[in-house]
Formats: sequence, structure tokens, C-alpha cells
Amino acid sequence: MSSRSRVARTAVAAGAVITLAAGLAACGGKSLEEKGGGKGGGKGGGKGELVIGSAGFTESKVLAEIYSRVLADAGYRTRVQTLANRELYEPALEKGQIDVVPEYASTLAEFLNAKKNGSKAKPVASSDIDKTVTALEKLASPRGLKVLPAGRATDQNAFAVSKEFAAENKLKTLSDLGASKQKIKLASGEECETRVFCKPGLEKTYGIDITALDPKGVGTPQAKQAVKDGTDQLVLTTTTDATLDNFGLVLLKDDKKLQNADNVLPVVNAKSAGDKEIAAALGKLTRALTTEDLITLNRKVDAERLKPTDVAQAYLESKELVKK
Repeated sequence: MSSRSRVARTAVAAGAVITLAAGLAACGGKSLEEKGGGKGGGKGGGKGELVIGSAGFTESKVLAEIYSRVLADAGYRTRVQTLANRELYEPALEKGQIDVVPEYASTLAEFLNAKKNGSKAKPVASSDIDKTVTALEKLASPRGLKVLPAGRATDQNAFAVSKEFAAENKLKTLSDLGASKQKIKLASGEECETRVFCKPGLEKTYGIDITALDPKGVGTPQAKQAVKDGTDQLVLTTTTDATLDNFGLVLLKDDKKLQNADNVLPVVNAKSAGDKEIAAALGKLTRALTTEDLITLNRKVDAERLKPTDVAQAYLESKELVKK
């Protein structure tokens, strides 16, 4: 379940997202200002426009920019549209308001599973990526979505505490945290309340006593600072978070394997972006991308403060995936 968000949103920004979400829900087809305007990304143009969706966290933003440039290099006009989380961008993808999204296999599989069968549905994702993708395809296809092949790059949800809190309570694993009987305030996104791999999973699998959620986003500097300061005790982040040391935080091992195989893969609207040319262009990227690449890309944005657009372009040029 990888809904992550590393950019704090003011009340005004949040209101803008809610307004946009309402617009997406109210109409089918293009919307998103008739798929015009928004954040510019690509050159190209001969093969029509593609809108690449992004969630509100660093890794998703960088991957969306990378997808945008790869597809622009293949001759499409492209732009990136950022929405806060999967609850907003997935419906837009179904409607064709967004054409392409970088996704995570297990997280999306369980999201669609819950959407079809309810929050208490039997899990379909596992640590077996092939079986997980097969399950995902069965859930995605009836919704007009096409799942492209997964790569070796993976990113899973992860949970971190301060080094001091870990030392005081002798914590190395999430099981240790559950056994400690500590009252836990969790810094995360609001969607953590219902996501099977977040609050419900921590409570059911590990017996962790989560008394409240602090909606500061997933892995945001504000969320990590709250744990560093002791305002919160636990933060939802990702296994590719490159700035934990900066905040004096340490990951707790997911020793009961709550998180499943979350390999990165593109998901497209089958009608608007199901062409073989799109699959071929994104396939080259997927085969090249590694977990180590994700960590480096995140570090360049979160620690070195480079722009996602610049980081994306430099990465693609270094891998010779686009023309300079």
C-alpha cells in the first residue's frame, strides 16, 4: 500500500485538491481542464497528448516526470498531473482523465481488491510478484486499466521511530513495538486509517496500540520531525526513504511480512494509452530501473533539494534512455 506524500499541504492547497477531486468525480471523459494546461513536462507532440498521474510524494513525482520524458521522447505530448493520493488519481485513470501512472503492484492490487470486494476481502497480493501481478491484472482489466510488466525496482511501506525511542523500548521490529504496549500516535496520510497495510494491519498483525493518526503525510519532513520531537512515536515512510538519518530515525523491521511485493510498474488507461508503442517505451525504462536508483532519486530531491524535473532528465540521460 504505498500511498505516500512528502509535501506538506496548507489548508488552501488541500482545498484545491478537494475541488479538483470533486471535478474528477463529477464528470467522465477528459476533464482536468479538458486534459489541457497543468504542469508542463514533455516535448514531442506528433502522437497526441498523454497525462501522467502522480501522487503527492517525492518518488511518485520523480517517476511521473521520468515517464513523461520517456513518452515525450517517443513522440507524445506529455504533462504531469499531481493528485494527493490513490483515492483521487485511480478513478481519474479509469475515466481517461489521466492516461498513465507509475504504480506499485501489491498496493494497487489490494486497493482494487477492497474497491471491488470490500475492506475485509481476502488479500490477493503476496511476496510472489508474478502471482500478485496476475491478481492485479484480473482486478484492473474490468475497470479499463492495463497493467504493464513489473520491474525489479521495489518500494514498500515502512515504519520508523526515533533512535532514542527504539533504544528506550528495545525496539528492532514491529513485533517488538506491539509487545511494548506503548500508546502510539502515527504520523501518516489520512488514508492510513483504512488501508490494509497501514493502521488496520499494524493493529491486527502486530497488536500495536495506535491511539491517533497525525495527518502530516507519508514520509514528509513534517511527519519525520514530529517523531524526532516526540510529538508522534511512529511515522509511515518507505523503504527507499533517503533522509531518515537526518531526523535521527530508524526503520523497524517488518518481521511478519505485512508488506508484500511492491515492484514498480506502469498502469495505463487501456483505451487512451494501451498502444504497443507506449508499452515499449515504458518497458525500456522499467527494465532499467532499480531499487538503488529509487533511493538515489529520492535523495537528490529530498536531501539535495533538486527539482524532480531536473533529476528525472539527468537520470534518463545517464541511462541513455532519451536523447540529450
